[in-house]
Amino acid sequence: MSGTLVLVGFLAGVITAVSPCVLPVLPVVLAGSATGGRWRPYLIVAGLVGSFAFFTLSAAWLLDQLGLPRDFLRDLALVLLFLLAASLIVPWLGRLLERPFLPLTRRRSSGTGSGLLLGLSLGLVYVPCAGPVLAAISALSAQQRGDDVIVLTAAYALGAGLPLLAIAVLGNRAAERTRAFRSRAPAIRRGLGVVIGLTALAMTFNLDSRLQTAVPDYVRAAQDRIEGSADARRDLAELAGGREGVSRAAEAQPLEDFGPAPDFKGISLWLNTPGGRSLSLPRLRGKVVLVDFWTYSCVNCLRTLPHVKAWDQAYRANGLVIVGVHSPEFAFEHVPGNVRAAVERLGVRYPVALDNDFDTWSAYANRYWPAKYLIDRRGHVRFAHFGEGEYVQTERLIRRLLAERPVGRPRSERIVSRLPSGLVTPETYLGHLRLDRYAGSALERGRSAAYALPAELGADELAFGGYWRVEEERAVAGRNARLRLRFRGREVNLVLGGSGRVAVFVDGTEVRTVTVEGSRLYELIRLVAPKEGLLELRPSPGVSAYAFTFA
Repeated sequence: MSGTLVLVGFLAGVITAVSPCVLPVLPVVLAGSATGGRWRPYLIVAGLVGSFAFFTLSAAWLLDQLGLPRDFLRDLALVLLFLLAASLIVPWLGRLLERPFLPLTRRRSSGTGSGLLLGLSLGLVYVPCAGPVLAAISALSAQQRGDDVIVLTAAYALGAGLPLLAIAVLGNRAAERTRAFRSRAPAIRRGLGVVIGLTALAMTFNLDSRLQTAVPDYVRAAQDRIEGSADARRDLAELAGGREGVSRAAEAQPLEDFGPAPDFKGISLWLNTPGGRSLSLPRLRGKVVLVDFWTYSCVNCLRTLPHVKAWDQAYRANGLVIVGVHSPEFAFEHVPGNVRAAVERLGVRYPVALDNDFDTWSAYANRYWPAKYLIDRRGHVRFAHFGEGEYVQTERLIRRLLAERPVGRPRSERIVSRLPSGLVTPETYLGHLRLDRYAGSALERGRSAAYALPAELGADELAFGGYWRVEEERAVAGRNARLRLRFRGREVNLVLGGSGRVAVFVDGTEVRTVTVEGSRLYELIRLVAPKEGLLELRPSPGVSAYAFTFA
């Protein structure tokens, strides 16, 4: 890893520490540093930096190994913050917390133990603003990448810690030099405990995120300038294992040579190959290869399938090999049995590679579903296209690379395209990680709660009614569950899971009932002509809803 990237990571951390995202932890840092000795600020920030770096790199793996839910560490940290707040308010409790740490210091009640514990807790609830550096760290940590990621994470955490340390030290020195603080130390200590407790309470009810979003992002320009620089993008791409030539293929002239294509990596299972044997690009030399990144619940991917299957049928005998790389978007798409059933149901006959850990995805520096990379007989990337469309052009390039004589009208001209036309509602996710255009009552993340439907919804807005449990990537219906969405388009699809029924209403009239049997994409409505309308769904309890797509 280059020194430039280490510097970029460090500066990205500094920018994060002065961004609106640091506001929720500032009261705790200041309150915690104002009590105890002069080393307490250093212990708090050291604990914060250390726990943030460690758990950013290993939290997912550690929780999976222990069989614990993903939000366990944050809940634990909030409990510790409440406990530390109580220790400031109740002196004997503070002395009890300090007792295990007394061997580390010669001075009793110096704040060593509680300061370190406070920092460790803050590291678990500290949610910095994610720029390209932190995004790369998160993605690579999920893939358990090596030493370079650790170095970059350390640089980022150190950069984030230094401004916080300066603030903590200044607060500590000011408290020590203030006569009123020394004379009324017990009362002030209890007040600071109340500050920490109220901050932890705000975090419990996710009020900290409202604060972050209410304050303008005044560091965006600096973040874009540093993390978005050409050198940073190049170094991050190299760290992620991507190749710049492959990532530029969609922006250049067709059939320009972008060098050797990355081979298939980290594939957990191959479907539609003899005996389930794996494929590799070196063994496919002499063939023209189309690598298609897809996932079976993506409506955009499903609309491309008629073209891809037609190309496979028309040109396989002439030397075309299509490989569908299935990189899952939702948890249920990781299950091999679900993918196998979808491949059979959709009539896919070409090889499909299960890329559950996104290793091949990362090797191509891919960012889209669907995405197609066309590779010539020498194994070089010659063309890429992201999303739907350009079917005729893609087929013509396939024919040129096959050096095939014209054989009549291209197959893609015979297939009716289902590309959306006119204004349609964008793809809409229902899990709280990617929930957008939500106009309902206050969201309760990860737990069952009652929601009230608003009187009106704007264009493309949605709201919950009745009882729902809104998880990271899905919403699970409870008693009297309702979902309303003001949509634009002709066709509405929804990824559903579980088992049960969903009553579908348009503008107050029931149009059908969908029977949910397993996790896949379901068509809710298909109209004769596009329209703007109010969609209402009434699912039975236990049905899961993931994402809407429209056409």
